[in-house]
This record gives sequence, structure tokens and C-alpha cells, in this order.
Amino acid sequence: MTSPQTRSIPAPFSLAGKRAVITGGSRGIGAAITRLLADFGADVCIGYRSRSAEADALATELRSRGVRTLAVAADLGDAGGADHLIAEAVRTFGGVELLIHSAGIWPPEEVPVHEMTDERWHRTMRENVDAMFHVSRAAARVMGEGGRIVHISSTAGQRGESFHADYAASKGAMISFVKSQAIELARRGITVNAVAPGWVDTEMCVLPFANGGKARVEAGIPNGRVASPEDIAWAAVALCMPGARHVVGEILNVNGGSVLPG
Repeated sequence: MTSPQTRSIPAPFSLAGKRAVITGGSRGIGAAITRLLADFGADVCIGYRSRSAEADALATELRSRGVRTLAVAADLGDAGGADHLIAEAVRTFGGVELLIHSAGIWPPEEVPVHEMTDERWHRTMRENVDAMFHVSRAAARVMGEGGRIVHISSTAGQRGESFHADYAASKGAMISFVKSQAIELARRGITVNAVAPGWVDTEMCVLPFANGGKARVEAGIPNGRVASPEDIAWAAVALCMPGARHVVGEILNVNGGSVLPG
């Protein structure tokens, strides 16, 4: 079978020679994005927090397919961690053209705002907002024309989410951040966009999907199904394509029709 690194792909859809960093890239949505970027010819740097076994397994899988792959542990809530991740990708690959920021948390416990602790609020903001800022800043410092930054946001950032106000606020901040940085970088030929999933069948949703929860969720989605990680990956990778050069500051909804912003 022809290697994805060598097969012919039409230019607007080819990522051959592109060097990508994927945060949260070892599992769930991030792993699906990592694999798809590799399929389209990109070198991939898998950013992860602490689960080295999963990152190493994915890196081994991709190297066996001839994909140039790197796995880097980094705490993105700390500016030094984000700087280290991008620097390692530059050192190994010689540069970075693509950043897909998929890392983040969704605390599953339902807590109303008046009972939410400072600790939960600050942790969510650190992991979802501070990390976004740190890694976006680090990537923008090394990217040139043709660069792509794609964040994984959420429908919660558009319509709110009761009992998860911390998460919704963090994803709403991401949407505003994307629209702001997109304008700053557009004249440098770098695009910044986001993908906003609804419910996705990942480890993060084990608790709400238990005891018939998934069926209840699907009943409220117009096309009747929860997204797979691959559904989100296709949207994220599409925004990285050369042909997406005129898509700037957009929030691409991938939610089965459950949220349709005007």
C-alpha cells in the first residue's frame, strides 16, 4: 500500500512537508487529528500532559508508517511548558506551520455557580484559557506565511452550559480569543480558526453517557448521533489545508445541528 507520506494528493488538500503540533494529541479528538494530519502528509509533534504510554504508542504507530513523529510532555498552563513544546518541534522538524490546540478539561461534576469553589474555577481557566494563550503565543512567534492555528472550542462557549459555567466561560473566551488573534495574524498569512464540537464519544464523556445517558443525548441531536473523534478531526484538518487560506476567524460547528448560530 502506498504510504500517506508519498502518495499523490491534490495540492489544495496536501499537507506534505508541513510540520504540525497537536496539543492533547495522544488520545480522543487529539489522537484522531494527529492520525489524519499524518494521512495528509504532515510531520506530527504529539503534545501531551502526563500519559506517556499513550503518546509513545501513537508515536510508534505513526513511525511504523513512515511518519516523522515526536512526542513531548508539557504543562501548557505554564508559559514555560508551552514554549518548550513549540521549541522542541522547531528543534526536531526545523519549524512549525500548523498548531491544533485540542488539550483541555471538562470537569464532569455538575456544580452551580453559587457552590463552585475557587479551586475548580481557577483550574478550569488555567487548563483551558491560560494554556490556549501560552501555546498560541509561542506558535505565533515562530510561524510564517501559510501558518494555521486551530483551536478545539465547544458549543458550550456559544450557548452556555448550566452547572458547568466554568467550562462554558473558558470556551467562550476561546472564541473571542480566536477572533482577536485571527485579525492580528491575517496580514502575516497565518489563519486562526476554531472548531466547536457538541457531544463527542470520548473518554471525557463516560460519566454523562452512562446509564442510558448517551441515548438521551442523541435524542436531542437533529441527526440523531453523537460525534466520533474522527468527525471533529476532519473539520480541524480541513482548516489546516492550503485551500483554506481565506477562512479567517471562523468557528466551525460540528454538532449534528444541535446549535446553529446565526
